[in-house]
Parts: sequence; C-alpha cells; structure tokens
Amino acid sequence: MTQTHRPAAARTPRRRDRWNATDLGLIAVFAALVAASALIAAIPVGGLGVPITLQTLAVMLTGLALGPGRAFAAVGLYLLLGFAGLPIFSGGRSGLGVLAGPSAGYIIGFLLAATAVGWLTVVVLKWTANRTGKLRAILLFAAAMVSSIIFIHGLGILGMMVNAKLDFSKAFLADLAFYPGDIIKNVLAVSIALALHKAFPDLLLRRIRTVDTRP
Repeated sequence: MTQTHRPAAARTPRRRDRWNATDLGLIAVFAALVAASALIAAIPVGGLGVPITLQTLAVMLTGLALGPGRAFAAVGLYLLLGFAGLPIFSGGRSGLGVLAGPSAGYIIGFLLAATAVGWLTVVVLKWTANRTGKLRAILLFAAAMVSSIIFIHGLGILGMMVNAKLDFSKAFLADLAFYPGDIIKNVLAVSIALALHKAFPDLLLRRIRTVDTRP
C-alpha cells in the first residue's frame, strides 16, 4: 500500500526571508537619504565640532519605515561609503578618521538606533494591529526616543568622553543641546513613517502580516 506524503512546502508557511530588488532599492534610497541629511542645515554646537543636522530624522525614519534588517543594511551602507572616502558625513567629512573625532559615538549610534527602532516598530505594528492609530503613534514615538537616547545619545556621550577627553558631566551637558531638536525630529519621523505605511502597505505592514500568516 502506497503512502502519499504531503510536500514540506504544503505544511510550512512561506516566509519572505530573502530581499528582492525592491528591498535593495529601498536600502539604497534610504542610505542616500541619510547621506543627504548629514549635509543639510548643519548647525555647529559649541566648540566640539558635533553639529546639529537632519541626520537623526533620516536615521530614525529609516528604522520606522523599513524594519530592523533593511534599516541596518541602509545605515550600514551609508557608513561603509563614508568610511571608504565619500564626503557624506556631517561637514563633508569622510574616511575612518571620523572615528577619532568627538562625533564618533553618534555615527556608530546611528546604526544601532536604526536597527533598534526598526525592531521595536515591528513589535508595535503587530501589537496595535487592531487598536487605534493614536496609540500606535505614541508607541512608535516612545520607541524612537528610547532608541535614540540609548544608542545615539549614549554612544555620543561615550565618544566625547573618549575622543574629546571630557568627563561624564561635561559630555552629558554637551549632549543635552541635541535633545530639543531630536524630540521634534522623532515626531516628524513617526508622522512620515505612519503616512508611508498607510500609503504603501507593502513597505512593512503586509510584510509583517505575510510572515505571521499560518495556514
């Protein structure tokens, strides 16, 4: 008597584990966005050479829009191009020499913050699938603030302590100048991300639902 075996594909839900051409295009576009934001409206703060730019807005938007994996790739691509010599860091700087400057911690923090807020975004979108849009906006803003405080500001302070030889209190006070702008930029990043997800559900919303679907 012959037994009929169902193929494994029929028993296991398909998941989008591989990036397609659209994903790669989005990674390139958001890497370019982060690069452009570093060169727009750079405002020097104090004498440390760490300017206020729109970069935090672009970095957080990348995580909020793309999720953790593609956000890591986009910001990672930006960093690799900058380290390779393209003048795409704030002030038109480039090369590995930026890691010896006072802004080194902020630059490294961008990669971790984008990844962290991307992961938290996926969690929030799943949890608020059947809840109000206002709650989703509040939670995404909280995710952006937590990610930026821990990784961007935390590593930024550490970078100033190591490379600018500041003690913690002075580095902390120097970092406080960035908080008002970052709050505003995180509000804008969340607003833009929510609009993008509404206009283009395939950007992340349907991707999450596809992964979570069970037969």
